[in-house]
Amino acid sequence: MHQVESVQPEPAAEVAPAKLGRAIVLTSGKGGVGKTTTTANLGTALARRGSRVALIDADVGLRNLDIVLGLESRVTHHLLDVLEDRVTVDDALIGDKHTENLFLLAAAQSREKDDVETAKMQALVAALRERFDYVLIDCPAGIELGFRNAVAGADEAIVICTPEVSAVRDVDRVVGLLGNRFRPQLVINRLRPQLVKKGKMLSVEDVNAILRLPLLGVIADEPEIIVTTNRGEPLALRKENATGAAYHAIAARLAGEDVPPPMPPAVKPTLLERIGSLVGRRRS
Repeated sequence: MHQVESVQPEPAAEVAPAKLGRAIVLTSGKGGVGKTTTTANLGTALARRGSRVALIDADVGLRNLDIVLGLESRVTHHLLDVLEDRVTVDDALIGDKHTENLFLLAAAQSREKDDVETAKMQALVAALRERFDYVLIDCPAGIELGFRNAVAGADEAIVICTPEVSAVRDVDRVVGLLGNRFRPQLVINRLRPQLVKKGKMLSVEDVNAILRLPLLGVIADEPEIIVTTNRGEPLALRKENATGAAYHAIAARLAGEDVPPPMPPAVKPTLLERIGSLVGRRRS
């Protein structure tokens, strides 16, 4: 009688856990520095690179991110509808009309920041990280409960700062509250090279001599940003525009690409300077 050798089953192949997306809060402490505009443009730039991106407007009571993206007419459900289990997150997510792979979860406009439960906000962000490459959270101004809820589910931070002493002071305080766990990076917004040249505005070097953060990007104070924001068309849709290109460079840098370090926008001569230069050439 032949002895039958037992056949040992092949060990099951180990399944690598799905890679979680990155949850990044965009904050500043001070209002009116361009957090929402930066969130919309950075989200657009990341999605145009092929990443799946979810934007969360955490500024409960002051909904604006939908307007910047031109999606205000499509908002039927909001963040608190999801957190309070009235609808699913898929019911509330709105697909962007300009960029594939970009989705918005709008804020509630008639509720208070105190209505958000921190634990539920954390759970929501964790669930979105399983489905998206990036979850960008537009943080409300201030450092109260709204700030704490917005940063609760994040593991990275981008701080937005304008070249003003008050803005730098507020950002410095926010960075202290964030600590090293969030690995904060800096975007300097609304820089006016002409004013820097005249010594009437802080330079990039002045700002970062105080904050000492990794510089992710520098955005000029360009009137076209206001025009495109009013149209609901982020400037990052126009990569040929210098400011649109700057947002795309920020996205590339955030994704880990080796791109040149951010440089302050070039100083453009004023009309009087151009006339003076022209008159000088004619005299010579």
